[in-house]
Amino acid sequence: MTQSSTPAHSPVLVWVTGAAGAPADGSESFRLAKADEPQLLVTDLVATRGDGVFETIGVFDGTPVNLDPHLRRLARSAELVELPALDLTVLAQAVQEAIDAHAPVPELTVRVMVTRGVEGSGTPTAWIHARTADDWSRCREGIAVVTLDRGLSTTVPRTSPWLLPGAKTLSYAVNMAATREAVRRGADDVLFVSTDGYCLEGPTSTLLVQHGDTWTTTPADAGVLPGTSIASVFEVLRAEGATVREELMTPDQVASADAAWLLSSSRLAAPIARLDDTRLTVDAQRTAQLISVLKGQYPGSR
Repeated sequence: MTQSSTPAHSPVLVWVTGAAGAPADGSESFRLAKADEPQLLVTDLVATRGDGVFETIGVFDGTPVNLDPHLRRLARSAELVELPALDLTVLAQAVQEAIDAHAPVPELTVRVMVTRGVEGSGTPTAWIHARTADDWSRCREGIAVVTLDRGLSTTVPRTSPWLLPGAKTLSYAVNMAATREAVRRGADDVLFVSTDGYCLEGPTSTLLVQHGDTWTTTPADAGVLPGTSIASVFEVLRAEGATVREELMTPDQVASADAAWLLSSSRLAAPIARLDDTRLTVDAQRTAQLISVLKGQYPGSR
């Protein structure tokens, strides 16, 4: 594929035509496209119904972190919404094309998006969007978080799987509405709580809580997204001899923690400095370690 000559902070778009297998006409499985020109048809079901799935991959000094786990989770989300099976080899190559085409920057955000395509076509639409990451430095020093009712029980994966708990879909209106509500309440982010009283996850993040040498996150079977970030962190913590576990926690248990974080692939580790009206300790040294792990730069991390 030809390389792009885009300026340093210009986004890069790779259009994928073979996300669900090689194109029937023998053409290339993906191509560089102009990010500032129209590409998506208005009749695509992602535009009319938000019908699709996605992943966000952090790229640090040109190296994507947890690329394979992200793509496997994308395939899982696609299966949950009954999209065609994805060709992860093609998607991995397309992600690398987007990274190579973007001018070198310390932190890059790469989104992989797959939709059901134009209504009636039966062919998915897919593209990769790479752009310079936002400046998350303030959030990595500590954030104020509010708990908000998600309106779903932790039993939903078993009782109501059609609600797609644990699928990373492009229907993100509720998540963004929750984030705006947090801002209205003078906070930076949200920790969703189930109707049966347990902490779940953030709109774009995974919960990590420390009590002494025990580190806890919400179990995936409670309806949260299986975190790629938490898997990397747990691997390092196990190597240190710490106890790691998946267990339901109440807001009071999180508020009484030695420290707590919201983890994600781009923002990385954001320590919770305040949960509702409770102040939490911010461990700057441990936060720096977690950030290094999530960048794939800590010894023993992936």
